[in-house]
Amino acid sequence: MTAFTLRPANERGRGGAYWLDSHFSFSFGDYHDPEHMGYRDLRVINEDYVAPSGGFPPHPHRDMEIITYVMEGALAHKDSLGTGATIRPGEIQRMSAGTGITHSEFNASDKEQVHLLQIWIMPAQRGGVPSYAQQKINAAAVTGKFGLIASQTGREGSITMQQDADLWLAKLAKGQSAEFTLREGRGAYAQMAKGSATLDGQPLAAGDGVNWDGSGKVRFTAVEDSEILLFDLN
Repeated sequence: MTAFTLRPANERGRGGAYWLDSHFSFSFGDYHDPEHMGYRDLRVINEDYVAPSGGFPPHPHRDMEIITYVMEGALAHKDSLGTGATIRPGEIQRMSAGTGITHSEFNASDKEQVHLLQIWIMPAQRGGVPSYAQQKINAAAVTGKFGLIASQTGREGSITMQQDADLWLAKLAKGQSAEFTLREGRGAYAQMAKGSATLDGQPLAAGDGVNWDGSGKVRFTAVEDSEILLFDLN
């Protein structure tokens, strides 16, 4: 039987400003928790609520794969590569910071908040060339099952990242189930982006994270309409 390690939503770190409410699954910024420094190459999962017109002014990053998944609203992005884009639900954005990149992120609306997950994954090698990518997620591939949305090779139409890691997404209607099989030697981390579900009988609420190691098949069943991100890590 698979042994799961739960990271409850209500035990995450907190931070923010007058325009920002952030929940940290792992140590980040002023929030330091030596028992939650990341999982394998997964370093950050921040759930952010950004108020209308609020946002992060230009700031630098390096040697990190940064993935943005927007659940509500729209996030405007600008960076030192000359990229200007807006990320909306149904899309995925990846920024490879490499040797260094500066970017800003702002709520594109002056009326509605934006709700997103910001994810950092350690790259396979340091000092890469900075790059940006953004694309729509194939809705059919992730409806009622796990579909690949990010990978090292870009297979199955997924967005690329510079690490031996796969990011899967399942959008499940209430009562639907989806299975995932982990290969020997790999580790998995699942994040409940929306809704609630069970994982082989383990209840998961919105914001909860859970990890497990070792090969075998697991089953998620949606208690209500849900979105689940699942990281398959080396």
